[in-house]
Amino acid sequence: MKLGIPKEIEVGEHRVALVPDVVARLVKQGIEVWVEAGAGEGSFFSNSAYEKVGATIISDTTTLWRDADVIVKIGALQESEVNQLRDGSVFIGFLNPLGNPEIIKKLADRKVTAFSMELIPRTSRAQSMDALSSQANVAGYKAVLIAAAALPKYFPMLTTAAGTIRPAKVLVMGAGVAGLQAIATARRLGAVVEGFDIRPDTKEQVQSLGAKFVDVELKEETVAQGGYAKELSEASKEYTRKILTDHVANSDVVITTAQVPGKKAPLLVTKEMVAQMKPGSVIVDLAAEQGGNCECTEAGKDINRDGVTIIGPINLPSSVPLHASETYAKNIASLLQLMVKDKVLNLNFEDDIILGACVAHGGEIRNQRVNDALSAISQPSPVA
Repeated sequence: MKLGIPKEIEVGEHRVALVPDVVARLVKQGIEVWVEAGAGEGSFFSNSAYEKVGATIISDTTTLWRDADVIVKIGALQESEVNQLRDGSVFIGFLNPLGNPEIIKKLADRKVTAFSMELIPRTSRAQSMDALSSQANVAGYKAVLIAAAALPKYFPMLTTAAGTIRPAKVLVMGAGVAGLQAIATARRLGAVVEGFDIRPDTKEQVQSLGAKFVDVELKEETVAQGGYAKELSEASKEYTRKILTDHVANSDVVITTAQVPGKKAPLLVTKEMVAQMKPGSVIVDLAAEQGGNCECTEAGKDINRDGVTIIGPINLPSSVPLHASETYAKNIASLLQLMVKDKVLNLNFEDDIILGACVAHGGEIRNQRVNDALSAISQPSPVA
């Protein structure tokens, strides 16, 4: 079996799908690994590092995409790359299937068997393959460092000859993997931290990290399938924002992480809430690419609104490419253990992980939610 690792072509993408340490293990298992020349440079892994562990360096992009049995990526799949895939080959990577179902349709049309890392089931058995979590962990960590660099204050309390400096107050909205890592990192830097999530069972996790939980009692189900936060009704959203207004106003830093797969990010911080924050305060919006949790966010930009700096980073994991690549590579290696038997690709669709992550196979879209998303796009807009 030939496993291909192409060089990422998306602007600003510095990660690589497999790192030399993981490649070494795959080669020992009898898998032939092809790495496009320069694929690891953005993550500080040289061509020679791959060659030393038994990988073959491929200079011709077309050859790699055309002749590999399995292609593994980490950055967004581009349409130009889809067109290079061989009919009947296998693709593994982040596909944003609910936000970009058209790319899944293109893969199905080419009879590519495609696996979306976003759809790995959230079960204990699949934890080692959970790439969403491994990359969100990086994003939560980096978000706090960005906020600390932008804030015109110290994070920790300091006792100096000039007097005592009070610690910064940080509010983290969303207690998923990114939010919990942000809480832990802000606490390590000495800030006083509050955490908020609509899912009540996250309270214990937030408190275990030394943060205060902002409790908002809602009279509707808040947990969706797979443990993700569920989209709330407009009434509940408005009530939540009302409770959070004072907490936002009293915070020096607000880090927002709330996202709903395949949908626009929920609005948590309105313009009015931003106007009540102290000048010099900072908001880091990890949902910027999905429209933002803050009404003022502009994806990929740092803006100033009423003296508040609002940062909308894009693809934060790529800014920590070495560790982001290492963790993702381990996720991929764990998934491949299910797929490869005796050096041959063996896709067992009775396995809940393989079945759950597969979005296209045999010329068909295999995920109903992707089909629903495609149908919604194809329906004509209602006439006013």
